Amino acid sequence: MTLLRAGAHHVVIGASAAGVSAAMAMRSSGFEGRITLVDASSHLPYERPPLSKTFPVTLRPIVSEQTYADHGVELRRGARVVELDPAARAVVLEGGQRLRADAVLLATGVSARTLGVPGEHLGNVLTLRDADDAARVAARLDAGGPLVIVGAGFIGLEAAAVARARGLDVTVVELLPVPLLAVLGADAGGRVRRLHEDRGVRFRLGATVAQFTGRDEVDGVVLAGGERVPAASVIVGCGVVPNDALARQAGIDCRAGVVIDSCGRTNRGWAWAAGDVASLVNPHVEGRQRIEHWDVAMRHGAAVGASMAGRPTPYADVPYFWSDQYGVRLQMYGRGRADDEIVIRAGATAESFLAFWLRGGRLAAAAGIGAAKDLRAAKSLIEARAAVPPAVLADQGSSLRALTRSAP
Repeated sequence: MTLLRAGAHHVVIGASAAGVSAAMAMRSSGFEGRITLVDASSHLPYERPPLSKTFPVTLRPIVSEQTYADHGVELRRGARVVELDPAARAVVLEGGQRLRADAVLLATGVSARTLGVPGEHLGNVLTLRDADDAARVAARLDAGGPLVIVGAGFIGLEAAAVARARGLDVTVVELLPVPLLAVLGADAGGRVRRLHEDRGVRFRLGATVAQFTGRDEVDGVVLAGGERVPAASVIVGCGVVPNDALARQAGIDCRAGVVIDSCGRTNRGWAWAAGDVASLVNPHVEGRQRIEHWDVAMRHGAAVGASMAGRPTPYADVPYFWSDQYGVRLQMYGRGRADDEIVIRAGATAESFLAFWLRGGRLAAAAGIGAAKDLRAAKSLIEARAAVPPAVLADQGSSLRALTRSAP
């Protein structure tokens, strides 16, 4: 495993949730060497979930600046890594400085996917991944609508909710026939759609963007079918791509993300990866994949940090995410698969529902709005791989908490 001598040096690239969590876990797990956390941003590392949930955004630090000093973590802001040199075991910064490292952690996250259509470089065609993006979006919301959002994922829907609460005209363009179809399925995804439509959001589903129009700034979005949707601003939220260029340059195995083993190590034993950029295996998801959620990044980063400190810690937690829209919270534990049996509890509405994913008769995932206590109980059943009859899950009168007490 990683060198534990006091003179060893670990470099973390990316002051993301995973990167910060890993650095802290290294220290709390007994690593006594140097830890350097390098990030291209000049901001104190901040929490990203609020970026799409409220505008303007007040940046909340992941930990206080003093915490880095207290844990002996050297935080280098505004420092961009341009190369990894595995042979020399060095991290090369822009400007040429080289940091000798006994181990490197890639916590570089993801970047917004672009559409590659005419007009995407016009003014006010925006993405939403970092604090600077959020500031630009806030300025456009202040300027008023109409607003077109491309992509009905979490970021797009959260931004739509904020914009509608401020009275803007909002249209969401989505390739799939139902928002969040791949995550929630048709029924629950349809309820999220109604949550938005009841508040005035218009959807163009099964639609793609052909081009953005305008002279210097965008004034419209032309769909593949020929319809033109007026737009004073556009937010493109059609997915992400992993920031794996450094890994590829260093000869690290990358397949839709940086490939790691159960403890976070890459095929180059010197390098590790954690968080959104990492292609990982988790016992509660299908196959190898990236899991792009804040809670996962924090927990995965902590597990990899402990492993780098010499305490092998596989990441085996049930993945969790949440999304705040119109004052209600959508939550999910686990991840469903296309061939799972989906059960919706009786009495579901757009603002209050509970959905379950059964795999081979055992609870694999659960999601809902307005059902926090039931979802926490469902998490325990998922961890226990409990077999639960569909009729019990569908019955409003059945107690999930009672089921946890009888689960093996």
